[in-house]
Amino acid sequence: MHQILAKQSLSPNVTRLDVHAQRIAEIRQAGQFVIVHLNENSERIPLTIADSNPATGTITLVIQAVGKSTNELVALNAGEFIRDVAGPLGHPTEMITSGHALCIGGGVGTAVAHPIAQGLNKVGVRVTSVIGGRSKEWVIFENELKRYGNVIVCTDDGSYGRKGFVTDAVKEILAKEKVDIVYAVGPVPMMRAVANLTRGLGVHTIVSLNPVMIDGTGMCGGCRVSVGNETKFACVDGPEFDGHTVNFDELQDRLSTYREFEQRSVACARGTCRMEMPTTTPA
Repeated sequence: MHQILAKQSLSPNVTRLDVHAQRIAEIRQAGQFVIVHLNENSERIPLTIADSNPATGTITLVIQAVGKSTNELVALNAGEFIRDVAGPLGHPTEMITSGHALCIGGGVGTAVAHPIAQGLNKVGVRVTSVIGGRSKEWVIFENELKRYGNVIVCTDDGSYGRKGFVTDAVKEILAKEKVDIVYAVGPVPMMRAVANLTRGLGVHTIVSLNPVMIDGTGMCGGCRVSVGNETKFACVDGPEFDGHTVNFDELQDRLSTYREFEQRSVACARGTCRMEMPTTTPA
């Protein structure tokens, strides 16, 4: 059992939980994740480790509440417990040891970019972070990222920072400055757009993928993605890959496969679901 030691609302549907997991806190590296199992009959949820504190034995999880299971998780309060937290899983982030790195976070992806910026700064790499949200209230982890370098904030409506998408700011930076590597985490359209910007410039670009994941060991095959015309499993081969070789069309299609099931699950939790099952067939 893993106790929740602190809880904080970061945006309208994003919550931070600091959870006691001593051994994970001591060995986790940037880019790695855990699989959370709230109770015996709950869904297994993969979550990136946004931060850790070995001294207190805590890891930081940032959860976007979009379905039944994530809503149940963020409903917990400090002092309550999570049954299982398995990890750290996945490959650590590919780090450079000198030069200039651009870390890009869109929405809840900003929390995933945080440990990357943290790790780069630790070895002396210059870090510029570009983060975005729909409006000011959706921008997260700005102050945390400022500890590691310059932060540029973008909002779709211009209510905070500069108006526009993160890709607009990224394009300007790439035109003016030498960037040795780009890390992009966020919605699939954003990561694809960033990869398209950097491909012609020859700037190595790493993206963190979020396909459907169940067991975290590669056994279920749910998290398969196509990278460089090869089938990879995000849980054991990733979750980070070369953005210039990812098949984003396939990834986007697979992410929408279970949408009808997710919507029905939420409706049933509210007592408004239909009895018949969705007809969608998983790819």
